[in-house]
Amino acid sequence: MLERLNQALDHLETCLEQEVDVAEVARIAAVSEYHFRRLFSALAGMPLPVYVRRRRMTLAGADVLAGTPTLLDVATRYGYGSGEAFARAFRSVHGIGPGEARRTGAVLTAQPRMSFRVVVEGSTAMRYRIVERESFRFLGRKARVPLAHEGVNAAAAAHVEGLDERAIVRMKELSSGPEPEGILSAAVYLTDSREEGAEADYWVGVATGPETAAGELDVLDVPAGTWAVFDNHGPYPAALQELWRDVFTQWFPSNPYTSRPGPELLRTRPVEVGAETDSQLWIPVERGPSRGVGQRLA
Repeated sequence: MLERLNQALDHLETCLEQEVDVAEVARIAAVSEYHFRRLFSALAGMPLPVYVRRRRMTLAGADVLAGTPTLLDVATRYGYGSGEAFARAFRSVHGIGPGEARRTGAVLTAQPRMSFRVVVEGSTAMRYRIVERESFRFLGRKARVPLAHEGVNAAAAAHVEGLDERAIVRMKELSSGPEPEGILSAAVYLTDSREEGAEADYWVGVATGPETAAGELDVLDVPAGTWAVFDNHGPYPAALQELWRDVFTQWFPSNPYTSRPGPELLRTRPVEVGAETDSQLWIPVERGPSRGVGQRLA
């Protein structure tokens, strides 16, 4: 698997002067495009398109400073149809426009190539089980919130505190179904980005039968599929945030599963910040190729 991941990044590097076929990159890595995007974002700390743009502008910066080709030639080389579009991309990475960089010899920003390497990790056991779940309907209330990797997510907490009493009563009435049972939270990611501040739909609700009447609640229909279920105990919310990180940086690279589209579900008992609590995280997965232990993005 390590070799395949490095081959995928090597192939990506050869495509920087043309449109990148992410499906082909994922094929070389032997995973789905969806999983490759999600895994890359979680491990690299940035979405794949951002990495591609930064790498392109790193190479373009060297061409700009060389002074030989015209700026339009440089823009065309890296797939930009106009000097204006190229200048915007250049400025987003380097903080100045290409014309100014060429005139002043300004210091530019370089994005190094990423590569995969073996890291000895996994000293802490992760308790999980695989569950096949029939389709269900998630009924509750949703709000769009920014991701927060550390500490309490203020926007998510405000959404919980703002739930009306009628909605809470209705959710409690429906909360005794098959697992995952009880009142849950669910995250539906709008893009493959897992960067701090990226937006997601945050739900509070219950998993019910696929034909349960919604009434005044919002509806999220979830198809049948496989779920990896992780049990967790620790201080809230730090232990959960560390669990989510470990699932993507350690569990996925060392197990024969890949992520698939679907909400990530969380059941936890409300407690004060820092207090110990038991939680359960449900991640939608599908069986994939086996992979070596301890591989992650350096």
